[in-house]
Amino acid sequence: MNQKSENQTESLTKDRLEEEHRVKYVHSVIDEKQKTIKTKTSGLKESIVDLRKDFWDDVTVNLDEPDDVIETQASLKQQAEFLAERERSHGKMDQERKTLERLKSSPYFGRIDFQETSEDEVDKIYIGVSSLMDKDQENFLIYDWRAPISSMYYDYGPGPAQYKTTEETITGEISLKRQFIIRQGKLKGMFDTGVTIGDELLQQALGNNASTTMQSIVATIQKEQNKIIRNEKSNLLIVQGVAGSGKTSAALQRIAYLMYRFREELNANNLHLFSPNPLFSNYIANVLPELGEANINQSTFLEFLRKRIEKYMEIESPFEQMEFTLTEKNADDYSIRLRNMDYKSSLRFKTMLDDFISDLKNDGIRFKNIKFRDQILISKEEIYDYFYSIDVNIDLPNKMELVAKWLLTEIRRHQKKEIYKDWVMEEAELLEKEDYQDAFFKSQDMYGDEDDPMLEEAYLRKEVIKRAFAPIKKRIKHLKFVNILGTYRSLFEIWTPKNKPSDWEDICQFTVYQLAHRYLTWEDATPYLYFKGRLLGDDADRSIRHLFIDEAQDYSAFQFAFIRHIFPYTRMTLLGDINQGIYAYTTSENPLIPEAIPVNHERLTLTKSYRSTKPIVEFSRQFAPGQATIEAFEREGEKPKLIKTKEDADLTAILTTEINKQKNNGHETIAIICKTLAESNRMYHLLQDKHTIYQINEETYAFEKGLLVLPVYLAKGIEFDAVILPEASKQQYSDESDRALFYTACTRAMHDLTMISAGEPCMFINEASKETYEIN
Repeated sequence: MNQKSENQTESLTKDRLEEEHRVKYVHSVIDEKQKTIKTKTSGLKESIVDLRKDFWDDVTVNLDEPDDVIETQASLKQQAEFLAERERSHGKMDQERKTLERLKSSPYFGRIDFQETSEDEVDKIYIGVSSLMDKDQENFLIYDWRAPISSMYYDYGPGPAQYKTTEETITGEISLKRQFIIRQGKLKGMFDTGVTIGDELLQQALGNNASTTMQSIVATIQKEQNKIIRNEKSNLLIVQGVAGSGKTSAALQRIAYLMYRFREELNANNLHLFSPNPLFSNYIANVLPELGEANINQSTFLEFLRKRIEKYMEIESPFEQMEFTLTEKNADDYSIRLRNMDYKSSLRFKTMLDDFISDLKNDGIRFKNIKFRDQILISKEEIYDYFYSIDVNIDLPNKMELVAKWLLTEIRRHQKKEIYKDWVMEEAELLEKEDYQDAFFKSQDMYGDEDDPMLEEAYLRKEVIKRAFAPIKKRIKHLKFVNILGTYRSLFEIWTPKNKPSDWEDICQFTVYQLAHRYLTWEDATPYLYFKGRLLGDDADRSIRHLFIDEAQDYSAFQFAFIRHIFPYTRMTLLGDINQGIYAYTTSENPLIPEAIPVNHERLTLTKSYRSTKPIVEFSRQFAPGQATIEAFEREGEKPKLIKTKEDADLTAILTTEINKQKNNGHETIAIICKTLAESNRMYHLLQDKHTIYQINEETYAFEKGLLVLPVYLAKGIEFDAVILPEASKQQYSDESDRALFYTACTRAMHDLTMISAGEPCMFINEASKETYEIN
């Protein structure tokens, strides 16, 4: 070994010892802080318990005189504020305790040595999931990865660098960039690296087995992902990311960043995430708590619609729509259903709907009779006449409110008529004993101490009438007198549009049949809710400051326009991949490629796939649906494997052999990904007697490690150690429309991909070079 090599080795050994010493020191600081917090919280908890127990003993209660009442209120307020302050202190300490617990195993993952342009000293900046001060609370031992200064770790290598604070841009030079692997408080590895987060750390992270929950990526955030995370200016941020590019992970770190950066303005209730399915919602639920933030509100778009559409309406799920398009090609209404999906998903239909709503200002809204005890109190014709007597220039929702006020006045008039009828006292006799006691005492309060049964009866009558009419008043206040379904249905029954598609009559006939059965197809659900909102007033949550939409390519143009309509002041982050647009309407007018680009938007593209090994990416990108560039991360592995069998071959035996092989390779999550739910059911029944197997459907909220079987549309956003496609034949994937499905299925695999084809393989496999996969 030459002198230079010896010096380098000696330097590295010295650096390693120094870093090991620092890890131990940081660990000792964490230990000491934990002990301090434990002592403080223990005493504070006892204090809170005592305060709650003795709350009323320490409050002066006297209600005899007005001055005494004021004194009592002041005493109550003082005691309540004292208790609240103690509870806030306890909550803050508990949060700090959780932070220290997270830091204990792996306190930090990176370091940069940075010298500001105007300074002589070099600052050693260590970066972790949370900040940590030294024992004297004077200097940072660890900087939170979201802090402005930490951004340089992700954006720059050694050399000139800068970061922005809220007031200025700080310039300087990075002389060292180092990564660490720290586990259970021990330094397991360290690497000096350039601008990209080093392959050593990323290789280790990606080479692990798949998890049943998504993990935080703060230690391995790439420069292009960091742009997504720290974007603060764009009202609309569009992220087109290839399969496995980390777009969802980056979005979750973005949420954590925004909650840190704007912690005085944002909380978990100000952000909302639309996820593709309940399974995915559970899959990502661990990430934000891992970063010390509360989980934000999240739902599927289907859940969002169901919450706002009348309970008596049945709504088709997007997965049921998908099943129809894949399995019902011989159905009589298949062709018209596809045309219905295409038109109802478009902005053309939204324009038609807007024209219809405009015409309703003059005529056409249907109402419901208001009945009481099987008698019509106010007829739908009377409501119609009153509604259209109001100034036509007033917005429809405001007119509905005016009608509601009029109806409540009319109901009060009917109450006065009903109060002296015989049925009222018959109902009064059925009241509880407590009601009679209330009637006695309240009649005395109202009319003095006279012991008059007629006064008691008068009170009882009022109580019966009030209770009897309460449900009617409640329905009026909620505008239930409007026949929303009937009015929407008239769009397809009697209204004549100015511009209509050539097959409009067929679409109308199909829609009227579905609505008559109180059934909303997936493509009709959003237009129906949009129509309801325009008629009655939108039920939008104006408190949402940031909305995140994952798998945005699966939203129709109408759905996205609707989202923009009910969240007009909300900043949005759209994440998706055109290559994985598996729904029939996602090929045109897609939210990821809007024709009318809004003001203050930014589009970012992620082209590198980190999920799958290089051989899997090299294979699958050859039949990817879009034209986007797809780059493979340098992680080697086995080539995808095609098993060609005869049509009468024993599929159970072939699958069992492959499953056992994958298990022997150390894979913990093995997914059998099918095209449809019917195929998924068949595979489950084939294997359930031979293996412990879990079947995933659209109601599945979580999954365990092991052998799984599921349709491809439920695998969106999730990854598995190994993927087996049990039917990759030409017969199963026969159409060009299947391309996105097949691509999505293949790109779920992290380490191994196996395709089984009885007979001729599908055309997508044949498009790939024979050098990129093996044939068995």
